[in-house]
Amino acid sequence: MEKGTFIKMALTGNEAYAYAMKQINPDVVAAYPITPATEIVQIFSKYVANGEVDTEFIPVESEHSALSACVGASVGGARVMTGTSSQGLALMHEIQYIAAGLRLPIVMAVANRTLSAPINIHGDHSDTMGSRDSGWIQIYTENANEAYHSVIMAIKIAETVNLPAMVMLDGFIISHEMEVVNTLPDEEVKKFIGERKPLYNLFDFENPVTVGPLDLQDYYFEHKRQQMEAMFNAKKVILEITKKYNDTFGTDIPAFVEPYRLDDAEYAVVALSSAASTLKEIIDEWREKGEKVGLLRLRITRPFPYEEVKKYLSGIKAVGVMDRAETHSTLGGPMLQEVKAALYDAEKRPKITGFVFGLGGRDFDDEQANTVLSMIKDLKDGKELPLYSFIGVRE
Repeated sequence: MEKGTFIKMALTGNEAYAYAMKQINPDVVAAYPITPATEIVQIFSKYVANGEVDTEFIPVESEHSALSACVGASVGGARVMTGTSSQGLALMHEIQYIAAGLRLPIVMAVANRTLSAPINIHGDHSDTMGSRDSGWIQIYTENANEAYHSVIMAIKIAETVNLPAMVMLDGFIISHEMEVVNTLPDEEVKKFIGERKPLYNLFDFENPVTVGPLDLQDYYFEHKRQQMEAMFNAKKVILEITKKYNDTFGTDIPAFVEPYRLDDAEYAVVALSSAASTLKEIIDEWREKGEKVGLLRLRITRPFPYEEVKKYLSGIKAVGVMDRAETHSTLGGPMLQEVKAALYDAEKRPKITGFVFGLGGRDFDDEQANTVLSMIKDLKDGKELPLYSFIGVRE
């Protein structure tokens, strides 16, 4: 394949996810449908029924059962994938820790959706932010094209460091929006990801292992330390695999963060996922008026890219951090707290404020983006702002 030669397809985010899964051709997919991620496994099940993949598809009675089945298949050496959203991810919470602690490279597609109550089926980040400390690599994507490529890279990353990974896109905003996706030929995907070489295999009878034993004060701490070393190592692996992917296929997927018009910026906004696209448009308009403003899009939040955050935001006068989730800590959203921690010991630490927006799938529009940039500019110019503010909510 000539570098940069893609097969262009019109796909929604969910279709892009499912198509990447088809090309990966995992050994096992266990899943239970939930809006807005239902289409991912529904479309993939058609590939199974039509004989286009060799996957053993396991329909189960709940998301807890889905991830439990994935764990069982993965300890047997299989390449395993699944998908979910919202309450489904919450129901998996117990098993998320087990998958990570057993060092199983399961890859999960997540169409972000708010958590009930009240009942809501639209997109915010409360589901995956609630799972950020479960030991999974977390990748947030801006659009369907990035989601497609990220799923393929996630398999390679997860199986290299032996940790599970979840790849996110905003529910309905991206999951159901159709756009051009630059896909790769099947054989190129298979060549890139290679075969899984498991850390251990329950069916390797020549080298028997015990999986999930009681582990009390004697060794539990050491095993958690080993798991953490894998996450430290993931930073290096993510950089290496992203570079190899971009060099091989001519893509330009950022590794941890995407800096946008930050070279000479005096103030900046930090955002995840689809909101970054809206902010880029408004930043371009502000730049035409002479305003030195930029954006840092966080793509990977676990492992958290604190070095990159410090590199790009140190020396900037004021920073606003966007969160599509609430921690209910009264200290602002999860990304505000983590960005502030990353910048705590920076020699030139910016003034920082936070914004909670878009809960329950409320649109983040141009007017709100302009409000956010205006407030960050005010902070730069010396105005006192609250620790964090709510954007787009009726008072």
